[in-house]
Amino acid sequence: MPCKPAKEHDGSHRSRCLVKLLPAFLLCLGASVLSAAPNFVWIIADDMSPDTGAYGLSQVSTPNLDRLAGEGRLYKRAYATAPVCSASRSAFILGCYQTTTGLHPHDVENPQPLPAPYKHLPGLLREAGWFVTNAAAPGTIRGGKAVKKGKTHYNFLHDAGMFDGDDWRKRRPGQPFFAQFQITEPHRPFPIPEHYDEAKLRAIDLPPNYPEHPLMRRDWYAYQRSVEVVDRRVGGVLDQLQEEGVLDDTIVMFFADHGRPMPWGKQWLTVEGLQVPLIIRGPGIAAGSVEERLVSLIDLAPSMLKIAGQAVPAWMQGRAMLGGAFPEREVIFAARDRCGDAMDRIRAVIGRDAWLVRNFHTGLSRLNWSGYKEASYPGMPLLRVMQAEGRLDSFQAGWLAPERAGIEFYDLMTDPRGLHDVSRDPEHTGKVKAMRDTLERWIETSGDLGAAGDPPTEPSLEQIQKDKRADYQRAWKARLQKSGPTDAERLAWWMRSYGLE
Repeated sequence: MPCKPAKEHDGSHRSRCLVKLLPAFLLCLGASVLSAAPNFVWIIADDMSPDTGAYGLSQVSTPNLDRLAGEGRLYKRAYATAPVCSASRSAFILGCYQTTTGLHPHDVENPQPLPAPYKHLPGLLREAGWFVTNAAAPGTIRGGKAVKKGKTHYNFLHDAGMFDGDDWRKRRPGQPFFAQFQITEPHRPFPIPEHYDEAKLRAIDLPPNYPEHPLMRRDWYAYQRSVEVVDRRVGGVLDQLQEEGVLDDTIVMFFADHGRPMPWGKQWLTVEGLQVPLIIRGPGIAAGSVEERLVSLIDLAPSMLKIAGQAVPAWMQGRAMLGGAFPEREVIFAARDRCGDAMDRIRAVIGRDAWLVRNFHTGLSRLNWSGYKEASYPGMPLLRVMQAEGRLDSFQAGWLAPERAGIEFYDLMTDPRGLHDVSRDPEHTGKVKAMRDTLERWIETSGDLGAAGDPPTEPSLEQIQKDKRADYQRAWKARLQKSGPTDAERLAWWMRSYGLE
């Protein structure tokens, strides 16, 4: 590739002209060459399943994400290690399961510094010479003002020095950069549309564990429109990189921290709660390629270190999936522990064609109280009201049973959404045992700290639940002038909010 004049702060000229001076072992990413000091960009959506055109969803308009997939590689089986943001983010920024590091509870109230030997990825790259930033994606507006500060939400203590700033363009000339762009969408609350496209409303493919109801459809419609906002934010990032002349010399990774914020998505070890979009574009990534093997978000950190020519720490549990042979794995793992005021402990092993879940607290319903969900999910009171009125079918009512099985098993070959528990089917007895044994070994060998509950530095569960209940009560006091409204009253408020009477 011929060299051309570089813009100020543009590392692309340096990257192209110095390639032949680099050791051969640093040049390989698949079949192509990379600089020893590549640029990296993470674009992270908040609470999003693979709901884009490139993933086959026709009811959304996602031209920028579709373009990214067309110019890069789309990963069809990428999963978070936790179905909630702080636990997942703590894992992928370290390349290590949150259950191993003790960062498993969501919304740690009293975060502590990372213990040895753990170091976060921004710090590792910064020590190696990268300019490291974290920012809100271009176009982010809150309260009528542009937002620059990007979300972190880690369960460990960190200070402003974790990053060099919020604008990668302020680096030294020629300095490689690692820029994170945080997109707040489609985290709730969704902006409620003023108008609804009836054709798109009818076309929404509600999973069968969700009841057919106008409010449910409008809530999913609002989620899909929020996904389109994500797409516009991604377009802003790509435009910025293009304008500075570094897009084609940068590894761009788009992904979400976990699945969509719906009743059986976020906080649950379901396909809906854990599967995320993952699209990677950059040098060495074949345009329009598709990867169908298992990927965990904790694979991203070691992948970047390997491409950058840095040592991958032995404590990292993720596997580098770029810069060499793709890691062939039979399974990956995920975990859910306390989410705010909702205590639980669940573990999952995800295989190529099957999914096994272990519930440690079988006496808890899937409607286990969550102040966050009860304040912000219209589906929660809707489900309870429909259940009380006998308006759910037997399958949906089964999802709301007051207790859960200790083991759930899903055959993804026949049930890709993972909705039908066939753990008691004699046909699957052998597979259930094998996967359960695999999960038990992982719990033991990975040093899973979940059995001990929260770290000892945390407030008591009783205090956390008291504080979260107060937040819930304040929310409904502001909406209905009642701090403890009934399900019917909350449902009526959501119906009015979505333009339904």
